[in-house]
Amino acid sequence: MRPKATTLTEQELEIMKVVWGLGSPTVRAVYEKLLEQRKIAYTTVMTMMNVLVTKGRLKKTQQDRAYVYKPTEARGAVMSSMVKEFVGRVFDGSSKPLLVQLVKDEGLTENDLDEIREMIRQAEEKGNKDAS
Repeated sequence: MRPKATTLTEQELEIMKVVWGLGSPTVRAVYEKLLEQRKIAYTTVMTMMNVLVTKGRLKKTQQDRAYVYKPTEARGAVMSSMVKEFVGRVFDGSSKPLLVQLVKDEGLTENDLDEIREMIRQAEEKGNKDAS
């Protein structure tokens, strides 16, 4: 049997982004934020947030008459995990084909390329320090 996927579904990720942005929202606050982008039922948001609680992605605590939800992981940690899972599934664990594909297809700006060069330079410096 395959291990349980850690990747969030599209709808789960959409909700998590709202929760990360709001900090400690209620279902109502998440629902209202999502309504700014598209039509969605309050009960759908509530159900999805409870699924995220069951999956361990959100923690809920009662505050006055409503539940307040908090993410159990930082946004960066979740995104990193999802990228690693994607690279593993699609590119057999090698990041290089992904980077090549992004450079070819995404039309990176000169500013994007400068930022990437700087990240590479910093990674090389860190590698040299670790080797010492």
